[in-house]
Amino acid sequence: MSTQILERPYPSSLDASASGVSGTASRGSSALSSRITNVLSASYADLDIRDALETLDARGVENTAETRRHLRLDVQREVIQCNGEIVKDFGAVADQLKRIGSAIKSLNKYCDDMRSHIEAAHRETAPVLDEAKGLLNQKEQVETRQQILNAFNAHFVLSEEDAATLTSTALPVDEDFFQTLTRVKKIHHDCQVLLGSENQTLGLEVLEQSSKQLNSAFQKLFRWVQSEFKTLDLENPQINASVRRSLRVLAERPTLFQACLDFFAEAREHILSDSFHAALTGSASDTTKLATKPIEFQAHDPLRYVGDMLAWTHAATVSEREALEVLFISEGDEIKRSIQAGLESEPWLRGDGDQEIFDGRTALNQIVGRDLTGVARLLRQRTEQVIQSHDDATLAYKIANLIRFYRTTFVKLLGEDSEVLGVFTQLEESAMRQFRANMRDHVAAVQSEITLAPPDLSPPDFLEDALQMLKALAKSFDSSIAAFDDREEGFQAVLTEALEPFLGGCENLQKSLDLLDGHIFAVNCLLAAKEVLLGYSFTQKRISDIQDTISEHVAKLVEYQHQYLTHTSGLLPLTEALSEVSDTTDSLRSIPTLDPFKPDALISTSQQLDDFLPSALIDASENIKRLRSRKMVHDITEEAARRFCEDFEFIESRILAADDLLQDTEPAEDGQEPAPGLRDLFPRTSGEIRVLLS
Repeated sequence: MSTQILERPYPSSLDASASGVSGTASRGSSALSSRITNVLSASYADLDIRDALETLDARGVENTAETRRHLRLDVQREVIQCNGEIVKDFGAVADQLKRIGSAIKSLNKYCDDMRSHIEAAHRETAPVLDEAKGLLNQKEQVETRQQILNAFNAHFVLSEEDAATLTSTALPVDEDFFQTLTRVKKIHHDCQVLLGSENQTLGLEVLEQSSKQLNSAFQKLFRWVQSEFKTLDLENPQINASVRRSLRVLAERPTLFQACLDFFAEAREHILSDSFHAALTGSASDTTKLATKPIEFQAHDPLRYVGDMLAWTHAATVSEREALEVLFISEGDEIKRSIQAGLESEPWLRGDGDQEIFDGRTALNQIVGRDLTGVARLLRQRTEQVIQSHDDATLAYKIANLIRFYRTTFVKLLGEDSEVLGVFTQLEESAMRQFRANMRDHVAAVQSEITLAPPDLSPPDFLEDALQMLKALAKSFDSSIAAFDDREEGFQAVLTEALEPFLGGCENLQKSLDLLDGHIFAVNCLLAAKEVLLGYSFTQKRISDIQDTISEHVAKLVEYQHQYLTHTSGLLPLTEALSEVSDTTDSLRSIPTLDPFKPDALISTSQQLDDFLPSALIDASENIKRLRSRKMVHDITEEAARRFCEDFEFIESRILAADDLLQDTEPAEDGQEPAPGLRDLFPRTSGEIRVLLS
């Protein structure tokens, strides 16, 4: 198809126009060549040409001369027909637009009418709408206020039933009471919010009402706790939980809490006093049941009587403390917090700022101490009667030790500040005063009877009795487990009263004896005292002092025995003479010229020494045989013999030195015997002396 079109000749119209043109040949030639150039320059790849060719193919046009001649006309005719149809269609559209325009015009008119009607209606209903809007706002405000009022009533106002539960004494103190009380306390606390608002009248009214309700509730709780305390059974291991809770709550009013504790302590004091009196006498009240025999009927010994009373008091204290621990220790922190909150509401009750507000242990000890006030008073009366009605010093001291032991126990139970400890301190002091008075009376009686020491120089009877008493006192002190920082210092008072006066009496008897008997008598008395004190750790200092005194007397006895040996043996003149001789040669040469060393005197002394030595120790021991310690007799004699041997060795050394000097200065003449030396006249040697005196 495309080939045919390309090969077709130029249209005849071009020829006719060319031939008919009267222009110049050059102008026609230019138009033709321009056209040819446009055709030839057209790109067959152009989309428009391609579309045109595809259109011709779709129409099924054949490439003939006829077709080529009428192609333009056919195309133009089709274009004209299409344009006619378009105009016809636009005519129909124009008619429709006319009808739509009429309809729109009618609608605009209707809208204008409606707008005028709406504006008129709006003008008429505007006041009503404003009024309705105001009413709606008022309704919203009323609803909001109603909600606030309901919330206020629900939070700040108690119902009549709740008020009756809180204040009526006819209703019990139960869980509802505590819940209502908690709510009222919250109301009272939240009144601060109301007081911070512009209108404080409501807050003041609610605060006043809640304060009255709280005061009435605490008064009701106070009376209820008092009534419960009257029937509270402390023997029951499970004390009513409501009482513990009530005490914790009541602690928010420190005044009522303290009054309640005072009432409880007073009631318990009467109960314990009645129980103690019944335990003593057997006259039990209706509320007291006796499980054992009365103390006064079965305790015939005074010490046991006092011990049974103290044991009953201790058992009652332990039971009372264990029972009250449930009330004050298990709830201790809560009670402390409650009291602190109460002091914040009652600041005039505060003491020093440094003081601790509440301590459960301290409060427990104070209440137990107050509960035992009546018992302690009765215990003091009975114990003082026992102490004053007996003149036995040992009994008084044992009672003092027993009281001291229980005082130490009560310190662990109730603390150092308990008032009950004052009773024990007074009783202990009373017993010790009675002990001292009895001992002084006994010493005075003994001193009036003291005359002479026994013939055998043994400890006198009054000292033996005193030592037996001291032994019993030491045993009592040792078994008392008394709390002393220094046990020796604690026992010193006993030694002062029970030993020293009697040792002083022995010293007075010693003055009436001669020197030897006096020392022997003193040693015997001191040994007896030491023997009693041995075995006790708290008497070591006194034993040491006694031993020092014994050593002084023993030294005097050794000196006496030494003098006896030197005098009896005849060595005394020799030692006295040699005491003035020095170690110089001239002094040693003068020894033979001394009177005791002259031949006759020295031979006599030697003979006296020989006669003395066989029975020397036996004779010396006879001098101190009345010492109660055989070992001490032997030791004293041995020491005196040792010193005697030393004296003999000294004399022997001087004699040997003098003989050596004499031989050197005076050699013997021929045919004559040398003069006898000092050694020849005094032949005993120190070795022989030691053997004979060993």
